[in-house]
Amino acid sequence: MLRNGDGQRQCDGHPPLKHQVNINSFVREAAKSLQMNEVGVCNISTQTPIAFDAYTDNRATGNFIIVDRVTNATVGAGLIDFPLRRADNVHWHALEVNKVARSAMKNQLPAVLWFTGLSGSGKSTIANELDRILHAQGKHTYLLDGDNVRHGLNRDLGFTEEDRVENIRRVAEVAKLMADAGLIVLVSFISPFRDERRMARELMEEGEFIEIFVDTPIEECARRDPKGLYEKALAGKIANFTGVSSPYETPENPELHIRTVGHEPTDLALAVEEFLDRRMEGK
Repeated sequence: MLRNGDGQRQCDGHPPLKHQVNINSFVREAAKSLQMNEVGVCNISTQTPIAFDAYTDNRATGNFIIVDRVTNATVGAGLIDFPLRRADNVHWHALEVNKVARSAMKNQLPAVLWFTGLSGSGKSTIANELDRILHAQGKHTYLLDGDNVRHGLNRDLGFTEEDRVENIRRVAEVAKLMADAGLIVLVSFISPFRDERRMARELMEEGEFIEIFVDTPIEECARRDPKGLYEKALAGKIANFTGVSSPYETPENPELHIRTVGHEPTDLALAVEEFLDRRMEGK
């Protein structure tokens, strides 16, 4: 695909940009985005079916342009190689053992506890303490921590807005699978954007997604600064840092709103545990 707009642009759909093509040597190079006039290869998905041909068969119906729907500016152009037929070949396989059976065996309601807040707000500390409490009660849990996941599943992602969106998408899909196994899943991620948290919620069954806003003023987070990140971000050494050079969109209607200043992590974890008890009693 040829990009001729301004700035960096990623290819639509999943997966994103597969590789860049060096226009001088035609060598394939690793890349996550394209600058103006650079060429790359990606898969594209559309909201509705469209008619097209491979460019080698028909140049008229095998090429396209991409137009910014806000400015009407042409931001890219491309050639079509071939259609992807995965949607026709992949079907949902019915399983004999379902979520109800798995959660009944564990005597618990599956849930996804989504801890969101600024870096240094105390998300991981509270989630870890809650995990310890639930484990001591014989509950079946798993904790997905933002830093830990980036060592494996999401090690290929950076911290651009696009990568953060993909980071949350992957984790939400993993959390969904774990909830399907009947687990209580604790997810500790900054997850700064409302749309991505909404996407995660919509993946789960009604009442299964529990958004927990760990509310700590940024001044307190910067004072704690357990990793020294705020100091580096304020000095301009870290780009796209939430709360400094990248926005954090506070939850509008979280199931739980936890204010950490003046409270111990154990007490806050117990408050979440009480919420789960009430949820279990009202099932």
